[in-house]
Amino acid sequence: MIKPAIPLTICTSLAVISCSQAGKEKAVPNIVYILADDLGYADLSCYGQKKFTTPNIDRLANQGMIFRQHYTGCTVSAPSRSCLMTGLHTGHTPIRGNKEWKPEGQWPLPAESVTIAEMLKEKGYTTGAYGKWGLGFINTEGDPNSQGFDEFFGYNCQRLAHNYYPDHLWHNREMIPLHENDNGQTGAYSPDLIHAKALKFIETNRNKPFFMFYPTTLPHAELLAKEEYMQKFRGKFEPEKVYKGVDEGEGFRQGPYGSQPESRAAFAAMVTQLDDYVGEIMSKLNELGIDDNTIVIFASDNGPHREGGADPDFFDSNGPLRGYKRDMYEGGIRTAMIVRWPGKVKAGTASDHISAFWDVMPTLADIAGAEAPEGIDGISFLPELLGKKQAKHDYLYWEFHEQGGKMAVRMGNWKAVKLNVDKGSESITELYDLSADEGETTDLAASNPDLVKKMEQVMNDAHVPSDIFPFPFEISK
Repeated sequence: MIKPAIPLTICTSLAVISCSQAGKEKAVPNIVYILADDLGYADLSCYGQKKFTTPNIDRLANQGMIFRQHYTGCTVSAPSRSCLMTGLHTGHTPIRGNKEWKPEGQWPLPAESVTIAEMLKEKGYTTGAYGKWGLGFINTEGDPNSQGFDEFFGYNCQRLAHNYYPDHLWHNREMIPLHENDNGQTGAYSPDLIHAKALKFIETNRNKPFFMFYPTTLPHAELLAKEEYMQKFRGKFEPEKVYKGVDEGEGFRQGPYGSQPESRAAFAAMVTQLDDYVGEIMSKLNELGIDDNTIVIFASDNGPHREGGADPDFFDSNGPLRGYKRDMYEGGIRTAMIVRWPGKVKAGTASDHISAFWDVMPTLADIAGAEAPEGIDGISFLPELLGKKQAKHDYLYWEFHEQGGKMAVRMGNWKAVKLNVDKGSESITELYDLSADEGETTDLAASNPDLVKKMEQVMNDAHVPSDIFPFPFEISK
């Protein structure tokens, strides 16, 4: 028996629906989030660096929007990344310090945490993370595969990520030995291995929406660049800064930094290599014909460090800002952020919108048409990207659990920094007017006691106690 043909009108309708669905899928952008490690606010030439240039990242800025008042989650790695992934500031986010986990890694995000990756997977995104994790060891509830990432390659432990020729990396839950680095050899430079996996992820997923989180280890900790990059800067920053580190024996490649007789050249070389990696990511997107439908975000996890021979003062890494990593001053927590999204974000623009890492989750939710978790601290800055009216925070809040405990609040142009929290009523609160004193040189607390009291109340209200990460004043009670 011959079946009747499907009516032409139905075929036409199906075709229209199919085209419409394809159009919707194409309209959902790929997302690439590149997170540098301990890169200072002014370590990019588009933000003021004078001693070397970052042409590829500068090009990203010229094609998109730079943010002048964007903030990290915290002043050290793990809590900063926890804020980014969960949309919660350090008074609420689960991971609030660099707490070690045996045998390797840091304290894990709990199972109930909802990350950016999990949120985007609900909208059909394929997710990958390439670089340094630091939010939960393998087979804990905090490991990348447990927190929404389809693929992970890199360092699980941020302490081991200090060293660039490690004895192993992780591919998902499989340990990958790097025998090329046995017995002190330097056969496998980890940033190259991680970068190759990231480019492969883009190639593999070019025909479907993807989210790539690229938390590179550059330019943190051990100042160790490949020779081809060292040659670009050798002898240019004399007299060189010599650093004597751990090159053999106990602790070798387990966190302590190796020696570097040319620390300044090595730092410039590492940032230059990072810049080249960014250029290669952009070239890959262009080669595959997907760069116009990919939003690229670049930032750093906290301010520059002064370890292992690093010399942020020589490079003026913070420009006009005061402080470094582990400080609650602007230099410790303000970061460069660049957003490129062709056809959406106007090229060559700059924003003074005050934002922070916990705003990234709701922003990506709006971009992807996803639903951000209830109760997060972030506010989407998508309107700012699109040139529309932007909602503002009442305040931004940070806490830091080392060095006696520190707190900070920004309300409009006012910034309060509380030091030695463990001393209770004897702790010190400083107050700065960032509109007139971006470098936080003049403490105005004495002349503004009511404002100080108000901001201290905000600090107390913003902090929710954590059994895993008790704050110093909770310990002292």
